[in-house]
Amino acid sequence: MKRLDAFEAMLEDLRKQAAYEQEQMDRLKAAGKEKTATYRQYFGNRLFYRMMLDRYRRYGLLEDGQETDRT
Repeated sequence: MKRLDAFEAMLEDLRKQAAYEQEQMDRLKAAGKEKTATYRQYFGNRLFYRMMLDRYRRYGLLEDGQETDRT
């Protein structure tokens, strides 16, 4: 059971971080700063988060549409 709890905590952390970074990207985009290093780092992270969530889905650990962020 401890392993399941760790997975659930990691998944929740990943979702929160993805949502936070999406908010930051939206803020930077609104300010016309899509070419900054910070924006590009968030964009790269977004691709990583999407890959992780897709992998969870592939292994049946996450259902389609289950995540609430916009990654």
